[in-house]
Amino acid sequence: MAKTATLKIDDQELELPVIIGSEGEKAVDVRKLRSTTGYITYDEGYGNTGSCQSEITYIDGEAGILRYRGYPIEQLAEGFSFEDVSYLVIYGELPTPEQSAEFSARLRNEAPIREGMVRFVQGFPRGAHPMAVLSSSLNALGAYHSQMASNNHERDLKHFDEAAAIAMAKVRTIAAHSYRVVRGKPLNYPRPDLDYSENFLHLMFSEPYEEYKATPEVASAINLFLLLHAEHEQNCSTSTVRMVASAGANLFASTSAGVSALWGPLHGGANQAVLEMLNTIHANGDDGSRFIEAAKDGKARLMGFGHRVYKNYDPRAKIIKGSFDKALESLGITDDPLLDIARRLEAAALSDDYFISRKLYPNVDFYSGLIMNALKIPVDMFTVMFAIGRMPGWIAQWHEVASNPKSRINRPRQVYMGPVPRDVM
Repeated sequence: MAKTATLKIDDQELELPVIIGSEGEKAVDVRKLRSTTGYITYDEGYGNTGSCQSEITYIDGEAGILRYRGYPIEQLAEGFSFEDVSYLVIYGELPTPEQSAEFSARLRNEAPIREGMVRFVQGFPRGAHPMAVLSSSLNALGAYHSQMASNNHERDLKHFDEAAAIAMAKVRTIAAHSYRVVRGKPLNYPRPDLDYSENFLHLMFSEPYEEYKATPEVASAINLFLLLHAEHEQNCSTSTVRMVASAGANLFASTSAGVSALWGPLHGGANQAVLEMLNTIHANGDDGSRFIEAAKDGKARLMGFGHRVYKNYDPRAKIIKGSFDKALESLGITDDPLLDIARRLEAAALSDDYFISRKLYPNVDFYSGLIMNALKIPVDMFTVMFAIGRMPGWIAQWHEVASNPKSRINRPRQVYMGPVPRDVM
């Protein structure tokens, strides 16, 4: 017998269906509430609202669980490439060796951007933020690939494999080009002999007089960073992608909107905030000890600790910490004042009862900010890196919306609190 919830309102009893997810999550289905009673639910920020049914990602914040398509993130991080995990996120299954080779070849073939797009990226002023360049350029891809950006989901889905490869491959190239352009550096072109992560580092850091060669540990750290950010359920940017897609918009327009949402400092800027916090502590002549006490007194905010969803240890943080240590060792970085401060903050958070009782554990942003700083990736590129990693998740979420024949345009309601009717005179 199907489970229901009973709502009593205005002397009326209403039976509401209960939807139970595959992991036991329960949701009261209120889709007919307004048409039946005239009432709507009020949930500012949608923190208690299920906006969709999805098969992509499962998160249990209390238990510290993250799974892509049913696979624990710990297992995926152990021996899979970002490309193979992206295939899983987008298509629902881990690729066979043949599918993996085909997908990687597709990404290699789509990595270069057309000369018109190169000039488009070069046209931005030197001071442009890379996220502005990235969002604009992703949207512009629709003009260069109009056959798969018709804003008709039925037609766009016929070209989905190609569009997905274009978005994934070119987001990395555009990001690296934006970094080079705003610094007045000549552009690099993708190399077919490098994998996804190594190619990104080459596009960013190779010079005409010196080819950048990443250590295996550094390449592994970037691969892991991207893999751990590939999907994360209905966060601000992902729900934005779905919102835009629900209007019938194409993949490029929808992911461009996702980039814009991610740009917000309350969403994608957390790892940047970590580095800014460390620099401020260092500039004040503090080794972190005074800052820890100020945080405990409520006079300072500890960035990179705790998480909106995870009320336990962020599972991604445990994974990336080991990779971070190996990358630092391979680079010969042993004495760095910011790193010393970070390790002091980390030790306090893992041992001081004040932080433990409040579950303020280091999260993925804490370590990812340190990794990117160690690799000399500038702060204004931190959120861009996040966007590159999140692209497969956005693609998968767009596909769920576009391929659902019952999909409707998203249209939240509001509770009007403005003036009642009044006359001009």
